Amino acid sequence: MNYSGSPSEKSVAAGDLDRSHIGQSVSFQANDFTVVFGTIAGIARTDAQVYVSLQGVGGGTHLKDEYDLPVGHNVYLQMDPLSSAGKSLSEVERMLKEKFDEIKNNLRDRDQKSDSQ
Repeated sequence: MNYSGSPSEKSVAAGDLDRSHIGQSVSFQANDFTVVFGTIAGIARTDAQVYVSLQGVGGGTHLKDEYDLPVGHNVYLQMDPLSSAGKSLSEVERMLKEKFDEIKNNLRDRDQKSDSQ
């Protein structure tokens, strides 16, 4: 298995996780056979390892709520919907401005042609 997140997630090295990520949804490949999805409840780290505690997944027979990951291990965080929406809106704004400029130029060209006749 080679998990690489979903389009709505961004890749972050486990060593880059900090307290600002607590409460965020996360996914990662824990081993060759297991992909983990959860909400970060806590983070601890050493120079070589990052310890991630997940909220609400412990207690099952096959579910762990704590994982130790090498600092370079990729984890995938849900992208912030507000920043994603902001990027999308700015892209739409740019496209609309280009379209309006094109229409304005076409109207100006048409007016100039009609004035010269």
